[in-house]
Amino acid sequence: MRPLRFVALGDSLTEGVGDPVGEGWRGWAALLAAGLAPSRASGAAVESVEFRNLAVSGAQTRDVLERQLPAALAERPDIASVVIGVNDTLRCTFDIHAVAGRLDEVYAALTGQGAVLLTACLPDPGTMLGLPGALARPLARRQRAVNAVVHALSERYGAVHLHAAEGDWVTDRGMWSADRLHPGERGHRQLALHFHALLAQAGLASGPVPSAVPEFPGPSRSASLWWLATSGTGWVARRCTDLLPQLLGLAASEVRHRVRGTGVRLDLAASRAVASALAGVAVADQADAA
Repeated sequence: MRPLRFVALGDSLTEGVGDPVGEGWRGWAALLAAGLAPSRASGAAVESVEFRNLAVSGAQTRDVLERQLPAALAERPDIASVVIGVNDTLRCTFDIHAVAGRLDEVYAALTGQGAVLLTACLPDPGTMLGLPGALARPLARRQRAVNAVVHALSERYGAVHLHAAEGDWVTDRGMWSADRLHPGERGHRQLALHFHALLAQAGLASGPVPSAVPEFPGPSRSASLWWLATSGTGWVARRCTDLLPQLLGLAASEVRHRVRGTGVRLDLAASRAVASALAGVAVADQADAA
């Protein structure tokens, strides 16, 4: 009998922000870990789970590649989740080619060691934060680009992939914490439950299904307003320090294209960038193989 090793890589979503327990965060990955080990009565070769959460709030794909991946590989995980990318879209340094290259390296390293890879596509932050259209659309376009890369690479590496970018859970305010960007306990439980269902379907999870019922009450409207009036303003300011000048320029471009009726050009340019990024990764992989 041996423990099943599950390692989670990513940012604040996987760290568990929005699902407070005691003095820290729990989150979907911890909830999922509790449902991976079968009972002894099942006679399975695994009777317990060793879970390590390497995710750090604010992490970008570079952080996952350079800091979290080496620690994850040292654990020799049976299952490894990599849910990342939103913070990349909130930086003026956003480059879909770099994002694709880093994710390709991370996915290849983990699956090359024999780990089952878990990935997810995510909602765009502009919509979740309720930004005006001209500001939200550039962020949405970036997130769609990241999701397209994650989709393609997940298929290439045989990942267990969760489509979490849309659906009822995105528009259900009860699923989200006061900051409007991280899931609350209910949202984290939904992520854990859906990942468990996908793993069970693949024959990789036979433990108890994570409960969808929250243990704690969700944030009240007054708590949400208090967060937005206090911590929320600072949170947005910290993440927009380097993005805001560029985002204003992107918004101005959005307005110009909408006035001219040429907004489709922006979408086409983003699609070409994704195709180029994926083609570049494929060429690099072929060169490495040779």
